[in-house]
Amino acid sequence: MELLEIKNLSKNFGSVNVLDNVSLSVKKGTVLGLVGDNGAGKSTLMKIITGIHNPSSGNIFLSGNKITKFSTSQIRLLGIEMIYQDLALARQQDISSNIFLGREPIKKIFGINLGLVDKQKMDNDSMKIIQDLGASVPSVTYQAGLLSGGQQQTIAIARALTFSPRLVIMDEPTAALAVKEVQHVLDLILKLKNEGISVILISHRLNDIFEVSDRIVVLRQGQIVTEKIKSDTSMNQIVSHIVGAE
Repeated sequence: MELLEIKNLSKNFGSVNVLDNVSLSVKKGTVLGLVGDNGAGKSTLMKIITGIHNPSSGNIFLSGNKITKFSTSQIRLLGIEMIYQDLALARQQDISSNIFLGREPIKKIFGINLGLVDKQKMDNDSMKIIQDLGASVPSVTYQAGLLSGGQQQTIAIARALTFSPRLVIMDEPTAALAVKEVQHVLDLILKLKNEGISVILISHRLNDIFEVSDRIVVLRQGQIVTEKIKSDTSMNQIVSHIVGAE
């Protein structure tokens, strides 16, 4: 079943054509690897999917329904989450505060809203999410900025999961991580897949792309130059498409 379908999508900034007639799809519970050189159009495509930009032409469908309003809040309500490379964590805050940032549960007594943050519920719910991911952290009251890179990725994924997403887009999630932490993040991606959550993985690390992706799409100069089932291609072929040497 196609979860996300992009049909004939183009984006112009003035006279510059950044995306040109892009069409692709993501099935439910699969990982799509999206690769391409800097300036290929990957970031612009993701910003359209997540509602930051409107397309100049073309359509996007989610579960067969055409997306007509492009705003970050509307896209989030539809079940699409983006985890950016910089993670956008509040590094001085603790883990649970980051996971529920801007959506803190409020204490209630006999149904009366007390206007106070229910920190205990935040901590308990945060720990459950992290445990469900099969991850570990020192404590949910631990300062986010003191965590390792892999642990910070875990927090960003946990935060995305609180929105009950159907599709998670991850931008360079393994960049600058140690080997052990890279594997941890890749394991988390596969766990999302096994739970029926679709993933678009953007990465320059082709080893990571080939480890977890079901299909691989190459963007070059705003166009899709190839789309392959992983088992039908090789790393050398993908590199050739990226650099235009095919």
